[in-house]
Amino acid sequence: MPVVTYDTCIYISRKPLFFPKGFRMTAIVLQELTAGAADDSTVRLWNVARREHDRAGTFLVPDGEDWWVAGKILNSLLRGLRSTNKGRIPKVSAEEKQRIIRDVLIARVAKRANATIITDNIRDFERIRSYCSVRIISGDAYFS
Repeated sequence: MPVVTYDTCIYISRKPLFFPKGFRMTAIVLQELTAGAADDSTVRLWNVARREHDRAGTFLVPDGEDWWVAGKILNSLLRGLRSTNKGRIPKVSAEEKQRIIRDVLIARVAKRANATIITDNIRDFERIRSYCSVRIISGDAYFS
């Protein structure tokens, strides 16, 4: 059974009504969704989702190794260092850094869980994939 996780942008743009067998929720996406909640009822909804995924063992939370590897990946992206499979990667700007840091953590926990990330943010995850070989599928391809 394939393991998948949705990036935050999937919840925002597509409002998925189904979660396939093998679905995993990342703590990073849940944090982003909770931070952007419009009201208390939405915050409560995400808290219910958190508890359910925690109970089911389908909640992906970054561990110490994930934070360490994410730091190394971010360092490489910020410095434009050579990746093992793509050569030099253009540096990430200071503005992009704040956005991409959470995506790096999503990639890292998805890789650890052997999960595929469903996202509409292909560009950033392609850059991250130069340093963290994670599977990604566009929302268009996945939901069509």
